[in-house]
Amino acid sequence: MSLTRRAVVTAAAAALLLAGCGSGDEAPPAAGGSAPAAQEKVVIDWWHIQNIEPMLPVWDAMAKEYMAAHPNVTININPLENEAFKAKMTTVAQSGEGPDIYQTWGGGVLQQQADGGIAKDITADIADWSGTFNPAALAAYQLGGKTYGVPYDIGMVGFWYNKDLFKKAGIEQPPATWTEFLDAVNKLKAANITPIALGGKAKWPGHYYWTYLAMRIAGLPALQEAATAKSFENPDFVAAGQKLKELADLKPFQNGFLGAPYDTPDGQAAAMGGGKAAMELMGQWAPTVQKDTAGDLGEALGFFPFPSVEGGKGAATEALGGGGGFAVGVDAPKEATDFLKFILSAENSRKEIATGSLLPVVKGTEDAVTDPRGKMVVDVLAKATGFQLYLDQAYPPAVGAQVNDSVAELIAGTKSPEDTVKAITETAQSE
Repeated sequence: MSLTRRAVVTAAAAALLLAGCGSGDEAPPAAGGSAPAAQEKVVIDWWHIQNIEPMLPVWDAMAKEYMAAHPNVTININPLENEAFKAKMTTVAQSGEGPDIYQTWGGGVLQQQADGGIAKDITADIADWSGTFNPAALAAYQLGGKTYGVPYDIGMVGFWYNKDLFKKAGIEQPPATWTEFLDAVNKLKAANITPIALGGKAKWPGHYYWTYLAMRIAGLPALQEAATAKSFENPDFVAAGQKLKELADLKPFQNGFLGAPYDTPDGQAAAMGGGKAAMELMGQWAPTVQKDTAGDLGEALGFFPFPSVEGGKGAATEALGGGGGFAVGVDAPKEATDFLKFILSAENSRKEIATGSLLPVVKGTEDAVTDPRGKMVVDVLAKATGFQLYLDQAYPPAVGAQVNDSVAELIAGTKSPEDTVKAITETAQSE
């Protein structure tokens, strides 16, 4: 039993003991005194994006467990689909309000929420348990020396692939270079297999390609310098767009990909999980969403890191990724951080990891990863020599949105590589 859980149980037991003192032996209140005041009622609004199994029922059960131990606390749970959450959060943020606990990916978006008085500085509130987190997992939520959120998941984006379809196309091993990757795409097409599933309507899945190519060609420092200088008109970023156009020109995506969402039965994950495409570039959550929307590929599902680009400045061991976390609203009651401490205790983290949909962020829970797909990501991530947060989270919201929009247009063939970096630069400079 964790220290957090033990404290909850002990407190509850103490309350029961006091309440159970014999009524006949109970001493009357002192003259002029009054009975102890009842605990103040507290309501916590909790918005999260784990709106499907397996995590939806897990967090629901934990909330009920916490409320049972804290009868004065009511937790209103609002599970939202990813895009619906972002839209709703944008709306409430504009009004200067927000939920007590809400999904965050850290970075520039969280910084803007902090600057706008939406997210609370919880540095002092979590001081006694912030050390339980893996430092790399917590880093995305630490801004300017202050902590505005805590992680519940971490991972990386890579290629999930169907081993059976690769074998059918005569591809013996995952491609390690961009040239090998394009060759694999051509072999899959020749075998009448759709090479790649992509949710073009969602836009954000497409930005992974441009980001990784920018990382491989220009290197991580260039992306960081571009954010500071507010200029992306770097020849290496144009080259990244040219490489992506080279891929798009091969028409590797499923029919109708421009109108396809990510996580619906007619979307990217379903095309992959249903065996209708050989690859998708996606984060550690991909197998769970594939299963929920279409099917589980089982042992046929493999994982490999984004290939290196010949002559590039970036290393193939540099990863793009991040993880899910929770921020706390600026006016949230103190019980909000206490609840986070409860669901992110080592004991409860192990339950979350056991679902196969989350990877460890709490020290000492790494052995809880039993899902083979989760281990694939953990093994690759353990060898990472550099880490880049998703650009639509690392940069301010308007810049991140422009990256998504411009890359989507580049993939659709309506924007050139040069126009892509120009549009991102113009947005960055207008911020």
